[in-house]
Amino acid sequence: MRGAVVAAAAAALGNMLQGWDNATIAGALLYIRRDLPALQAHPALQGLVVATSLIGATIVTTLSGPLSDYRGRRPMLVASALLYSLAGLLMLWSPTVEVLLLARLVDGFAIGLAVTLVPVYISETAPPDTRGLLNTLPQLTGSTGMFLSYCMVFVIMLAPIPNWHIMLGVLLFPALLYLLVTVLYLPESPRWLVSKGRMKEARAVLQMLRGRQDVSAEMALLVEGLTTGRDTAVEEYVVGPLEDGHGEAKVMLYEPERRMSGVAPGSVFGSTVTLASRQGSMLDHLKDPVVALLDSLHDMKPPAGGMDVVPNLGSMIGVHDRPPIDWDEESAGADDGDIDAPLLGLRRHSSLSIAGEATSTLGIGGGWQLAWKWTEVVAPDGTRQSTVKRMYLHEEQGDAAEEVHAAALVSQSASCTRQDDLLVGPALAHPAETEAGAGWRELLEPGVRHALVCGVAIQILQQFSGISGVLFYTPQILEQAGVDVLLSRLGLRADSASILISGLTTLLMLPSIGVAMRLMDASGRRSLLLWTIPVLIASLAALVVASVAPMAAAAHAALCTGSVVVYLCCFVMGFGPIPNILCAEIFPTRVRGLCIAICSLAFWLADIAVTYSLPVMLSSLGLAGVFAIYAAVCCVALAFVALRVPETKGLPLEVIIDFFNVGAKGTLPNLHHDEDDED
Repeated sequence: MRGAVVAAAAAALGNMLQGWDNATIAGALLYIRRDLPALQAHPALQGLVVATSLIGATIVTTLSGPLSDYRGRRPMLVASALLYSLAGLLMLWSPTVEVLLLARLVDGFAIGLAVTLVPVYISETAPPDTRGLLNTLPQLTGSTGMFLSYCMVFVIMLAPIPNWHIMLGVLLFPALLYLLVTVLYLPESPRWLVSKGRMKEARAVLQMLRGRQDVSAEMALLVEGLTTGRDTAVEEYVVGPLEDGHGEAKVMLYEPERRMSGVAPGSVFGSTVTLASRQGSMLDHLKDPVVALLDSLHDMKPPAGGMDVVPNLGSMIGVHDRPPIDWDEESAGADDGDIDAPLLGLRRHSSLSIAGEATSTLGIGGGWQLAWKWTEVVAPDGTRQSTVKRMYLHEEQGDAAEEVHAAALVSQSASCTRQDDLLVGPALAHPAETEAGAGWRELLEPGVRHALVCGVAIQILQQFSGISGVLFYTPQILEQAGVDVLLSRLGLRADSASILISGLTTLLMLPSIGVAMRLMDASGRRSLLLWTIPVLIASLAALVVASVAPMAAAAHAALCTGSVVVYLCCFVMGFGPIPNILCAEIFPTRVRGLCIAICSLAFWLADIAVTYSLPVMLSSLGLAGVFAIYAAVCCVALAFVALRVPETKGLPLEVIIDFFNVGAKGTLPNLHHDEDDED
């Protein structure tokens, strides 16, 4: 875990600089318009100073995904650090509006790279059971950057003549720190390395990230993740040991129709999925099939009773007992091992453990095992033809002493080796061969298209819930709300009081992010959204009431300020980090960068629209109208999450896209087998 945490923390510094920039421009804008006459003569330029960074982020986003797929994640994050440093220098100088706009554009380039690629990088390096926690680090560092920046701006504003050049130019120093950290402590993504055939490097990075030498199972998983699995199906098996008569132990996967006596019919997963597809409320029938599938998976509970003799699937499914494969690009395509392939499952030459001892298995996290099944048929011309498919098996406790149930996501294997025209082993071919040809056409695959619609929609809804406008214009909003009434006894000017309130609000957000980090992998992404969005709606409704109902000035200011604090705190627990986390999890490795770029483009376009529209709406509709619109959007977002956003906690990335492939077929699989059908 230490390696994964260090890598995630190093990458998340890019989001700290984004938060720093959001806060500094909000405070510096109060003084920029005083020192630069052009801004006073042309009010539209004031909005352009803020929006130029958004325009820059939008431009670079269209290129960041394909570039990261081609050049790697790490070089793009290093480039982000360099651009942050250049932007800091330019803003520290900025003698004219034109130079300031150029600096803001370069700053936008840096922000676009960081916001787009940091979640991707963390998702590709973090283990499944802590991926949510580590991917919440960008939200934590971003809010921490905002708080530190507000403190810096507040101190500068206490000076007789505040200097906005210093406010903006201080960005240079954390940017240089980010550059140093990315160069020294940021390894390349192992999934990207595998996609390029750089297997030795990928293995070394994985060993560093996981803190162990044996990473063969995860290496095999990364290779299998190079395909989109368009033919994915859910199948049901009963797993049990079998003696072959020669003293060798094998693992066999029985179809339910041929299961051993005494084994209860159907796996829990299969029965639950079937029940979900046949019954339920109107809301259940409106749910996306992927949502229903993953809900049934996460809702499963082990049956009551004692533990099986074989306590988990991992102790039953093994691999050929030999030294780890030399995952080198020069030798990854060849192997001389003697593997006799059973019809179902995998075989190993060492004795099979059925008492829970540690074994060499392909456990890939989250209760999932990676296996392969290969079948052989005789063609009409008399030749033998073999096919191999990968299986992501989900272990379940069974009712018999030596069998367990397993539901499997089955699709074509990414690669295999041949010996005498027979498939003899899984995941041994050069992965770069399977990677060739990925591109825009792969976005048309049903599972990828399905995931892309979900990712784009959640990003747009996040922005139109109003968060970017609130963050950029928090000082002005709070000043209009009357915060000077609350702080007039301190002798602070209205602008200083607004910055102070903004800083305190950001400070209160940090414990909320800590709670979110704790719950992201325990309760899950979907659950956090379903809990926090209603609170967002309630806080926005309170703002509307405070704006239209007659009340004392102090009460009005207190209610508005409290509602903004609640809104921001709940936002950073759910709607803030989760869209980026979700988008970094649901796409295949080969097109993850491209898909993330599309989702980020939607994010930045919506961000620009909200930022430009907020001042106009404030002047024409007032706070009540603005927050009423935001509340309506949050209601739409709540319905979308309930019906269309699946729960991805604890699942390997390669398994998640297979669920989207199954769900893209439009109906849930029917895995139930009646007893009468077993004749």
